[in-house]
Amino acid sequence: MGLVEKLQAPVEKSNQMLNWFSWALLLYFRIHVAWVFFTSGWWKLNNWEQNLAVFEYEYQVPLLNYEVAAYLATFGELVFPLFLLAGLGTRFAAILIQFVNIVAVVSYYGTLAKGAGLPLHMLYGAMLLTCMVYGGGMVSVDHWLKSKFAKN
Repeated sequence: MGLVEKLQAPVEKSNQMLNWFSWALLLYFRIHVAWVFFTSGWWKLNNWEQNLAVFEYEYQVPLLNYEVAAYLATFGELVFPLFLLAGLGTRFAAILIQFVNIVAVVSYYGTLAKGAGLPLHMLYGAMLLTCMVYGGGMVSVDHWLKSKFAKN
């Protein structure tokens, strides 16, 4: 047995372990991001007058009336995280939440540029990008549907 073969076995073993672990990481990313955005949407829904005031005077959502922006943001933060959490249409849900995340950064740029929240939005963006690239993982409705209905 040559040197390459001796080194290849532990590398393959570590790759198998990391591949097995990926489902947990993807699940954690989905739960964390879904929780953050859903709780934000829930606050908006339960404090609607304050929410409208914030959208009117503080957020500067480009191209949209503040009321339309408030409705869209609240809808996006309440609905899309549920799909992400379940892992149903994971990549599409992650793209939609990523859009909400980007609009939040752009519309609230003045405060975020000073450091308030920007690192968190970057972290959420990275977690969402991971879900966009790899999907929901083994613990998702997507995976279950694929295993149930995909042709072998």
